[in-house]
Amino acid sequence: MSFGSLALRSDRVVLPDGVTTATVVVRDGRIVEVRRGPAQPGPADLPLVDLPGLVLSPGLVDAHVHVNEPGRTEWEGFACATRAAAAGGVTTIVDMPLNSVPPTTTAEALRVKRAAAAGQAWVDIGFWGGLTSADTGHVDELVDAGVCGLKVFLAPSGVPEFGHVDGSGLAAALAAGARRGVPVLVHAEAPAELAAAPPPTGPSYGRWLASRPAAAEVAAIRQVVATACRTGGRAHVLHLSAAAALPVLAAGRSAGAPVSVETCPHYLSLCAEELPDGATEAKCAPPVREAAN
Repeated sequence: MSFGSLALRSDRVVLPDGVTTATVVVRDGRIVEVRRGPAQPGPADLPLVDLPGLVLSPGLVDAHVHVNEPGRTEWEGFACATRAAAAGGVTTIVDMPLNSVPPTTTAEALRVKRAAAAGQAWVDIGFWGGLTSADTGHVDELVDAGVCGLKVFLAPSGVPEFGHVDGSGLAAALAAGARRGVPVLVHAEAPAELAAAPPPTGPSYGRWLASRPAAAEVAAIRQVVATACRTGGRAHVLHLSAAAALPVLAAGRSAGAPVSVETCPHYLSLCAEELPDGATEAKCAPPVREAAN
């Protein structure tokens, strides 16, 4: 059977106005018709596949994926990451520029990463480029090579080959992004607030939480909003976990700052009060915070 031309029928078809029973008609890889109703047949010239009880939905896009290949493929490589994505209904991933070696900070590094992905992809793949200093000399080549945008860290990234930027680096990145019409993704934790916090010791989740205070996110996001206003660059704040930063973002957007923000499922489904000590699977930065967030 060709999956380029067929009809798919389910009682759980996700449409713009809700979930319903319908038959989706596909010709040459494109949806050409949606026939609503429980008894709708497909066209006579196409095979009909019944999917009772299964969700039939548009493919999802996961825009924040760390594939780690090449260089740290043992963490997770393209074969594993893209098969896992497909199994979960994700048909496009966008790979972050760090954790692979080399990081995707030049067009040549992007070529190396694309070569590593070749022949292993089960879904579509896009790539983010990275900036690790105020030197924006590689931005044009990265954008010309097809990256979706640029990523910067305001605090140490956790891997030695991907450095973080200071205020001048953030401004340079946003100015370059504005010039080329691409967004700048920001890991927004302020290093001064992190340095002033007690260092994490032992397996205590509470100590890990205290070492990455909400104030670090709020301070960094104030800087991002102000810099986006000044440069006109489009900033996207990654993995927000501190509710206290939301008024800062809302005020910035109301003032015209080109700023957006994302959070993650673990920040919405877990809370610090319920995490046992030693639960390394929940160790992330920014951390999972208290239920009030």
